[in-house]
Amino acid sequence: MQSASETNGTAGGTELELRHVRQTYPTPSGKPFVVLEDINLSLCTNEIVGLLGRSGCGKSTLLRIVSGLAPPAGGEVLYRGGPVRGPAEGISMVFQTFALFPWLTVLDNVQAGLDAIGVAEAEARTRALEAIDLIGLDGFESAYPRELSGGMRQRVGFARAMVVRPTIMLMDEPFSALDVLTGETLRSDFIELWTAKHLAIKAVLIVTHNIEEAVFMCDRILILASNPGRIAVEVAVPLPRPRDRLAPAFRDVVDDLYSRMTAGPAPGVGNKPPEPMASISTRLPNLSGVRIVGMAEVLSRPPFGGRADLPELAARLHLEMNDLFRLGEVAQMMGFAELRDGDLHLTAAGRTLAEADMPGQKRLFADHLLRSVPLAAHIRRILDERPGHTAPRNRFQAELEDHLSPEDAEHTVSAVIGWGRYAEVFAYDHPHLMFSLDNPR
Repeated sequence: MQSASETNGTAGGTELELRHVRQTYPTPSGKPFVVLEDINLSLCTNEIVGLLGRSGCGKSTLLRIVSGLAPPAGGEVLYRGGPVRGPAEGISMVFQTFALFPWLTVLDNVQAGLDAIGVAEAEARTRALEAIDLIGLDGFESAYPRELSGGMRQRVGFARAMVVRPTIMLMDEPFSALDVLTGETLRSDFIELWTAKHLAIKAVLIVTHNIEEAVFMCDRILILASNPGRIAVEVAVPLPRPRDRLAPAFRDVVDDLYSRMTAGPAPGVGNKPPEPMASISTRLPNLSGVRIVGMAEVLSRPPFGGRADLPELAARLHLEMNDLFRLGEVAQMMGFAELRDGDLHLTAAGRTLAEADMPGQKRLFADHLLRSVPLAAHIRRILDERPGHTAPRNRFQAELEDHLSPEDAEHTVSAVIGWGRYAEVFAYDHPHLMFSLDNPR
């Protein structure tokens, strides 16, 4: 059994270092939108480091910078002491999607990376077959991706990343597209190979939003905060391998991470919503009002009685943790719940929401929406002021694109459209992309 001190490998030297890395995107106003700010991290020999954070905090953007696929706006990335100015030999990546060539066999998909760097045909074939055998796909060399299960296709992705014998492997949520059992099996198989030193890889940097996955795999976990993305805290995982998910020490680390990720501003009091936690340009998750109200209803009933441990609530709602975090954040923003100490607590307003009839729920939701979500109040105010009580979607989306990426601006407007229509604060005509007060309150 391998101890944490043996796996973190800090005595072996630094394989990768990020110094004051910053990333921005241009906006129509000319003012750059800051995605990442002052990122400093190191990746040491024999170490798996996790990047954990909620959607939109810049985890995948950071991984693209490390891989050399995207240059940073500021700072530098050093691989074994030298600057990374493009895809670097020795750094390999496994993606969330399988990204296989559908017209190539398993063997040809794995061998493709070696062909691209000029490895001789005979050696490339030998190395590809070794990688396929190592990852547990012996006998499937001639199969095509369409003939494989999702787990088998992701194994091909791992084999393709490993066949070039990288020093560093980058993983961008590599198990999130798999079902629970397949993902668990593949994680365990990878850690077994890593612990037994059957891999040429010296260090791993993995992006995940799954807290238990991070604790199971990593020696250190870096939690990224949002707006802009930055390292908020570093947590060591001092657990020997193999790790037992049910062990008290494992659960203690998981609970600590939940507490750190749910720490937030002070909640409101009574039925009064808290001061707005959002601005007009805050990135909002595209969740339906029905789901927000439904979560309040589930949380209000036994066995929770108004307070739930997040993993238990996720299981009850059949949600991934990242989706539950988004639901909890919106409920907190609107004053219906509080995220703290790894638990979700209903406020008095949340209890009222859960117990009201449907018209009452819509009225309360509308009141909190207009008081707590500035973009919704802004849209309603413009509609009230215009003689025809209409306004085009692009009028608001263009405003957001001065502060958000086009994709985030689109998702944010879509979120507010859903909430406004559910609460009957305004109407929206999808074919004509037009807001109106056809159904005013």
